[in-house]
Amino acid sequence: MEVTQDLSFVHLISTASALVQMVMGLLLLVSMMSWWYIFLKLFAIRRETRLTREFEESFWRNPNLNDVYRSVNNPSRSDQGALERIFAAGFVEFVKLKKQHGVDSSAVMEGTRRAMRATYQREMDRLESHLAFLASVGSVSPYVGLFGTVWGIMNAFRGLANVGQATLAHVAPGIAEALVATAMGLFAAIPAVVAYNRYAHAIDRLSTRFESFTEEFSNVLQRQP
Repeated sequence: MEVTQDLSFVHLISTASALVQMVMGLLLLVSMMSWWYIFLKLFAIRRETRLTREFEESFWRNPNLNDVYRSVNNPSRSDQGALERIFAAGFVEFVKLKKQHGVDSSAVMEGTRRAMRATYQREMDRLESHLAFLASVGSVSPYVGLFGTVWGIMNAFRGLANVGQATLAHVAPGIAEALVATAMGLFAAIPAVVAYNRYAHAIDRLSTRFESFTEEFSNVLQRQP
């Protein structure tokens, strides 16, 4: 019973050295922040995917671009997707350049594409926010945990120098508390890596849909009188 109590998870953390406890605390904080960003990006990407699908259906169903623009800029709407902002930026620039005299059609389309490209870059930057943090957690956390493990094992073997006869009962608690740091590092890293790969793939698919719409919308504008 005494050995079981000494090797309990809470006891191992409370009796660990100060540096190992700092490593564990850092990994716990990073893990909590990682989970916060995981859920934050999950809802953001789901929302963006839904809004993109709804706008594409609405755009191709309505041949009147003015009606589409009015529905996008409707003040009563509470949310607006990235693809809608790309469309609005291109449409506003197209109308503005069309009203200017002496501007040929190629210059009009070039300015329209630049406006949509600038909005596209801003939207992609917004969608990719916090992904770098998840990537850093996934790559660095195991090494941070390994550092705590190495330090804890060093302290465990240093403690054996004061023991006349070393047994498993003397070594096990020190090694166990050191391995907790590695476990916490993996606990922080694995969800971050899985989430980063999944979200990066989802954002790449959205990026492809944005770029395809930009080209298709440019073709539609070229056919406008």
